[in-house]
Amino acid sequence: MSGTGRAALFFGPKQAFELREFPVPDPAPGCVTLRITRANICGSELHIWRGDGRLGAMASPTGRILGHEATGVVHALGDGVTTDWAGRPISVGDRVAYQYFAPCGRCRMCRRGVSEACPRSFDVQRGKPEQFPHFKGSFGDYFYLHPTMAFFRLPDTVTDTMVVSANCALAQVIMGIERIGVGPGDHVVIQGAGGLGLYATAIAKERGVAQVIVIDGIDERLELARRMGADEIVDLKALPDPSDRVKRVKALTDDWGADVVVEVVGSSAVIPEGLRMLGFGGRYLEMGTFFQGTPFELDPGRLVAQNQRFEAVASYDAESLAVAIDFLERNAGRLPLDDVVVDFPLESIDEAFVAQDRGEVRRASLVMTP
Repeated sequence: MSGTGRAALFFGPKQAFELREFPVPDPAPGCVTLRITRANICGSELHIWRGDGRLGAMASPTGRILGHEATGVVHALGDGVTTDWAGRPISVGDRVAYQYFAPCGRCRMCRRGVSEACPRSFDVQRGKPEQFPHFKGSFGDYFYLHPTMAFFRLPDTVTDTMVVSANCALAQVIMGIERIGVGPGDHVVIQGAGGLGLYATAIAKERGVAQVIVIDGIDERLELARRMGADEIVDLKALPDPSDRVKRVKALTDDWGADVVVEVVGSSAVIPEGLRMLGFGGRYLEMGTFFQGTPFELDPGRLVAQNQRFEAVASYDAESLAVAIDFLERNAGRLPLDDVVVDFPLESIDEAFVAQDRGEVRRASLVMTP
């Protein structure tokens, strides 16, 4: 396949990205080459860019293509690829949502049906950009899909701005909320109103919970959380002391405490506070702090005495991505799903990272030039 495409290379925490050209890869049998239309700066990329925890080790003198939360169109199909993972015909030019990681399908976790915990899922992201297939991250014009990476053709009613977060934030939230068993009658606290927190709010409400309480300190995020269905908000500016926030949650839940608390801030520092917000029999869902190197203090006696459960979820299975697309199609026009992202051209990737780091935007979305 002739031609080249741009990619933004990351060299180290808070260093400027560098745009370079790489050959557009020909897809091998069973593979697909996508042309990316937009790619979000997920919280994980922000942590890498900051060098949080042990993430500084991801820096490379040869550069690394970051990015995963994205959407695009089919650029080329490898031999044998005629349908998406739902069995629908697929053609060049079709819009798709895709898994950005590749469960191996053979390890013990995959064989048990827990592909989201496959320890080999991210092997496809390793290697230098100069090595085929070059485009191993979505901060560029193309992305290469391997045979075990699920992808689904999109309905026309689901716009790019709606679906760009589906293959990370939305699908992961669906996976986590399903695993923790959120349902009717639950009082749910969402710590953080970024991309994951906004989707967690909407998904929890659709599952018939009694109440959703969202905690954040950015007015725009809190307003959008209300539009996504939050019943109550807790503003960090009004209640800067964690003890006061715990008291507020207890008051909002008839002094019982939450049935479910979801951490999507991306900071282990908020976990002890969230655990104190739980009532007896409560469940704590940890999804935001994906990186190692930031331990927190835990009192196991509280968990045991109050029969509480702590669950951590990363990634998702193929079905969760299909459910995410169905959710978007079902709620198009009802929820502000187009309002989650703020556009930046790929050439302005440095400015986009700074803006998101400062909390000036909800979720920066890099738009690629055709």
